[in-house]
Amino acid sequence: MSRFRDTWRSHLLTTLSGSSDGRPRWVDRIEEGTDAGYFGPGSAPWAVHGGLATMVAGIRALLLQTLHPGAMAGVHDWSRYREDPLGRLAGTIQWLITVTFGDTETAQRESARVQAFHERVQGTYTDSAGATHEYSAGDPDLLRWVHIVFTDSFLASHLLWEKPVPGGPDAYVGAWARAGTLVGVTNPPHTAADLAGALAEYRRTGVLQSDERVREAVRFIRNPPLRRTMMPAYRIMFAGAVASIPREYRKLLGLRRSPLPAITATRLVLAIVRRVLGGRSTSEDAARRRIARLRASRETSRDHDKKGQPAAAQEPAS
Repeated sequence: MSRFRDTWRSHLLTTLSGSSDGRPRWVDRIEEGTDAGYFGPGSAPWAVHGGLATMVAGIRALLLQTLHPGAMAGVHDWSRYREDPLGRLAGTIQWLITVTFGDTETAQRESARVQAFHERVQGTYTDSAGATHEYSAGDPDLLRWVHIVFTDSFLASHLLWEKPVPGGPDAYVGAWARAGTLVGVTNPPHTAADLAGALAEYRRTGVLQSDERVREAVRFIRNPPLRRTMMPAYRIMFAGAVASIPREYRKLLGLRRSPLPAITATRLVLAIVRRVLGGRSTSEDAARRRIARLRASRETSRDHDKKGQPAAAQEPAS
């Protein structure tokens, strides 16, 4: 049993991070740096992105993302998700985790890397009315759509399967808006109500659509090329992700909510994964070590300053 647990843990860490010990090389950069970063311990992004519900949130976000024809065209034309699905996942995780836990300079550098990639992603797509449009991954509307569905998915998943968000949902949406601006999102939503309204606006205006590209992507997300030992847990989390999506979007995706208790089953799977992995993420640990080092350095500097000050002058005797 212990051997199976160790093997499953290694497979899971490799899937999530690209490294069997759960610490990819880019985590080393999170431990370096000169400040606490954009958020810091106790913040809403640290709580949301440090939880295991992110595993379900990623599935949910990818499903919703396919509904925008411009975003779907970019994935279809440029992404290597069929040949290297875990590579694409690892790239997304790298940006998300680095901006969340890294220092300010590292977060900005990682966001610049993402923006440079976006500049190359261009093409055309056909909307539901048959009109052809040019697209670019750096287009403000597409960036806004991806930011909205990711923010909505990570928030919704955390509210379902984790402890309350520090400061409430508005704290997370408002704080993570900063991450959106780092990659070029203009006017990101800053409250949970604004987020819900922005998502609904895409549906009301008829931008979202389902076609064969969407159905192909959904089939792939439902059955990715994971190890067989991981597929039972993944299928439950997929069902949980689908159950968490509002009905009108499930209908567009051609998905139905499972008649089984998918929300509860997903909670059990996450509890098992938490037990297998144990403790905090390596990224959060690295960030805490960086902050502790900076704090100790400041305290040492203050002590040196105090020791270097001249003694107070003696008062003259009366």
